[in-house]
Amino acid sequence: MNNKCSTGYSDCGLTQALRERAAERKQPIVRSAAWKSTLVKAKKIDLLLLDVDGVLTDGTVFYTAEVGEIKGFNTQDGFGLRILQEAGIAVGLITARSSEAVNKRANDLKLKHIYAGCSDKAAAYAEILAQTDLLPEQTAYMGDDWLDLPVMAKVGCAFAPANAVAEVRQRADYLTERSGGSGAVREVCELILEAKGLLTAIFTRYSQGRP
Repeated sequence: MNNKCSTGYSDCGLTQALRERAAERKQPIVRSAAWKSTLVKAKKIDLLLLDVDGVLTDGTVFYTAEVGEIKGFNTQDGFGLRILQEAGIAVGLITARSSEAVNKRANDLKLKHIYAGCSDKAAAYAEILAQTDLLPEQTAYMGDDWLDLPVMAKVGCAFAPANAVAEVRQRADYLTERSGGSGAVREVCELILEAKGLLTAIFTRYSQGRP
């Protein structure tokens, strides 16, 4: 059987027809009222800053005698950060902990601003503003615990994952439906891209095999 695409009938043609039928049957994605109300602030964002533990991870830390600290990262979050940067929105980390796992993940994702082992997150944020000449309303931060509150109070848009502590959830402009380490960051990336009118075009490009 010939599986190659051609101008005549082929498996590829059948697959495309099935895709088109599936697309017709798809229901539109329903966004929450909270998502929609955050779009105005999110449209201005040119820099997304993130805590690590509890945001990019589920907050669990493993220790081994051989390699020390081990963290688990979500690949959907990673892809979200990739397409966010491709769209021209910079990404950085401000985390109180320091580990090789964080450094490696940051390098893999080509993140621009990395502040690890940072006890004063507000000072790190001020330094980033000075370096980039961005206004606070052009920046966003996502955190899950009390140490994140000083930065969340300064940025133009504050995000928190579903697993954040109560005080952080109360002060977030948008609380994700997903928990840290389980796609919460991806959710924020898509919200920002939708706010800027870029999400549909990016999805279409990747879904058609044009990364």
